[in-house]
Amino acid sequence: MLTAKDIMTKDVVSVTATTSVAELAGLLAKNQISGAPVIDASGALVGIVTENDLISQNKRLHIPTVVSFLDAAIYLESSKKFAEEVKRVTATQVGDICAKKVVTITEETSMTDIATIMAEKKVHLLPVIRSGKVVGVVGKRDLVRAIAAQGA
Repeated sequence: MLTAKDIMTKDVVSVTATTSVAELAGLLAKNQISGAPVIDASGALVGIVTENDLISQNKRLHIPTVVSFLDAAIYLESSKKFAEEVKRVTATQVGDICAKKVVTITEETSMTDIATIMAEKKVHLLPVIRSGKVVGVVGKRDLVRAIAAQGA
């Protein structure tokens, strides 16, 4: 059975939290990739950023409904969620739009487990970690390529 080590992309394009959103968009387009791990100065994984994060940043901002009652403003929706949306829409750096809770795999993770994780967790890019460092990524394309090669 194939493992992540066999199908992962080893030449990883990564970014830092201080990479600009514009630079990120350029990197994704230039390298024809759907996302990138976010690493710190030591190379440790701190997040992941994808095309969806860029798209979400450019969506229309939903203003929550507010009711005034006895000189108080009552939000009918979460004001915390609205504050997070404002932060995301106005972000200029990757650190403001990336996901901080990252689903990762090891080099020994089987192809079946990778497919299961992607389907159940609804993630399409999995960083491959060894000793806390990113050594590769497995994306949907890598998985599809491996499935096609097995069928040939």
